[in-house]
Formats: sequence, C-alpha cells, structure tokens
Amino acid sequence: MITPESIQTLIHSEDLGDRLRAVNQLREIEPAIAFELIQTAIADQNVRVRYAAVSQLASLGNQNLTKSLEILRGCLLHDPEVDVQAAAADALGALKLKSAFEDLQQVYQTTSEWLVKMSIVAALGELDDPRGFEILKDALQGDHSLIQTVAISALGELGNPDAVPLLVPYATDEDWQVRYRVVQSLNRLGGELAQATLEKLAQDPMPQVAQEAQRGVA
Repeated sequence: MITPESIQTLIHSEDLGDRLRAVNQLREIEPAIAFELIQTAIADQNVRVRYAAVSQLASLGNQNLTKSLEILRGCLLHDPEVDVQAAAADALGALKLKSAFEDLQQVYQTTSEWLVKMSIVAALGELDDPRGFEILKDALQGDHSLIQTVAISALGELGNPDAVPLLVPYATDEDWQVRYRVVQSLNRLGGELAQATLEKLAQDPMPQVAQEAQRGVA
C-alpha cells in the first residue's frame, strides 16, 4: 500500500530506483502532501530524480505558487543539468508564473543549450506576457528548426496580431508539420492577412493542414 510514510522512506533511500519510484508514487497521494515531499526529490543528487520531480511540479506547483516560483527559479538559474533547467522552464510556463519572465529572458539570452531555449520559448507562449513577443520573434528568426517550430506555436498562444506577417513566410515551408502549426497560430490570431493565408492553406496537399485551415476560413 502506498502511503506518505512509505514514499518518504523511498525518497531517502540510497537506491536510485527507490527514489525514482518514490517520485512516481507521489501521484497516488494527496497533492498537498505530495508537494511537501517532492521538495526533497528536487534537491536529490541524481539528475534523473531531480528531472522527474521538477517535471511533476508543473502540476503539483499549484499547491503553493509562491514556493513553486522560488524552487523553479533556483532550478532554472542554478541547476548544472540542462534537462532540469528545461523542465523548470516548462513548469514555470505550465503554472503561468509571470513573475519568472525576467529569469526566463536572462537564461534565453545567455544559454547556449538549444533544449533550454526551446523550453523557454514554449513557456513564453503559455505565460501570456506581452513582453515575450520580442524573444519569440528572435526565436522564430533563428537558425534552429525545432526552436522555430515551437516559436510558431508560442506566437499564436501569445495572441499578438503583429506576429501574423512574421508567420506567413512559414506557410510554404516544406515540412507539413510546420505549416500545420502556422495554420493553428493564424486561426488564433485572425485578421485579413491571416485569412488570406488560411485560404491558400485550405488547398494544402496535406489533409491535416488543409482541414485545419478550412476551420479557420469557415
């Protein structure tokens, strides 16, 4: 039987497998208690445990947003592992912690790790903070295709219509998944240019793209 006491024992075990199992079992107990216990795992010496714990904070963090902000800022700014930093950015976005904007901006501008940049770009779309527009514009115009693709979606989520002319050139991208994301964002943003582009994409040879564009045109 899984109990807070049994999980706490596993979290403090010297065995890595026990500690990873403990983090997974936190989903089975009262969220308020899980939130307290997960803080031990976030400070674990092993990166896999820290990553699993920080990732889970994306949902558990609602138990105490002030404490979650403090924890996630620490992970974003100071954890030595890229995966943990990226997971912290993801969680900050999921929890919509706008107070972390300047930290996300700082790390985006200073890190050389594409995975961290990509997670920050995704987070900025979720944050719904207008200050994120310039960062997303930079990400879109960069030379990393995966970050560009995430930026296309994030610009749609952010909702600034100034993104439309930035997105239109990607409507003819050879990758249909990029075109699909462009359609999704244009559907959100609207406007005459978006509508004109959607009308063209409604004839796209890839059915998924055409169907999604037709929704916007209709």
